[in-house]
Amino acid sequence: MRKDRKIRAAIFDVDGTLLDSMPVWQDIGARYLESAGREVNPGTREALSTMSLEQGAAYLKENYNLTESVSEIIRDVLKIVENFYRFEAELKPGVTETLKELKDRGIRMVVATSGNKELAAAALKRNGIAEFFEKIFTCTETGAGKEQPDIYLEAAGFLGSSPEETLVFEDALHAAETAKKAGFTVGGVYDESNAQNISRMKKVCDFYCEQMNSKLLW
Repeated sequence: MRKDRKIRAAIFDVDGTLLDSMPVWQDIGARYLESAGREVNPGTREALSTMSLEQGAAYLKENYNLTESVSEIIRDVLKIVENFYRFEAELKPGVTETLKELKDRGIRMVVATSGNKELAAAALKRNGIAEFFEKIFTCTETGAGKEQPDIYLEAAGFLGSSPEETLVFEDALHAAETAKKAGFTVGGVYDESNAQNISRMKKVCDFYCEQMNSKLLW
């Protein structure tokens, strides 16, 4: 991390960065089956891990002889996800301390997520950190995923800071690479879902931490 960089603003990812929420996505099929009173067969979690929501619903219907339609399965899965964000999702270690330190230093902050804005807002509010952020940006609203820098550039424009002056916290390699290529200062945060990419994250990011920590900046 270059100590001569002046950081004026910060952009935070949600899932895997602020919230310990990746496990619900990795285990959503099993959660659905258990809610339906079905025993989860070996291999189901692995099979679902590479599928889209629609593909996963079709897989569950076929392999578990479910009477519900694919659209009904998707509806029920999304309800489980909604309840998780509204009532269960917890903060990652170090989040509150980092946000307080950045606020004390006068750093403006926003959220940039590929997830649902309403659910992200509900989880951040329940965990007592919504007040730190001026706005939530979503990939849906910006019209591009995090393989493109649109969401980061739009957020930086709102914050009135250049990419180099803006710190982006991310746990996922593809998102960190996108932000770095666009000229942002990138802080990598460990998440188990991205454990296989730690060595690459450390090369891409300006700094990398096992739990969120802004002290490496100063």
